[in-house]
Amino acid sequence: MKEIGFSPFGGVNFDVSVVGGIYIEDLPEELKKAVADKPLLPPTLPTDGWELVDIAEQEPAVAETTVETSRGKFDVRVVAEVVMVSRNINYKTPRNEPVYWAYWVSKVSWTQPRRG
Repeated sequence: MKEIGFSPFGGVNFDVSVVGGIYIEDLPEELKKAVADKPLLPPTLPTDGWELVDIAEQEPAVAETTVETSRGKFDVRVVAEVVMVSRNINYKTPRNEPVYWAYWVSKVSWTQPRRG
């Protein structure tokens, strides 16, 4: 993240780049078998085979840090929450798993620590 100019929220605005990924913790055997003979996901995202997946449960990811700026220190908080998930069993990953794709939103906020 970096300071990018003025903001009415403490006088500093931040550009925050959020990077995330998906990790499959537990995969049913029938899904492993369904993709066993499928090709690997190509470099360009395919347009076929996508199906929406319900998000049964999630815990948003939270990251917090203190940043030194031209106007002093700020505590910056980023909360990322998944809002849509899709799966493709026409292709597989190098780990022989179905391909999952997620879309998430990031909520960024900051405050100056109180003095004294």
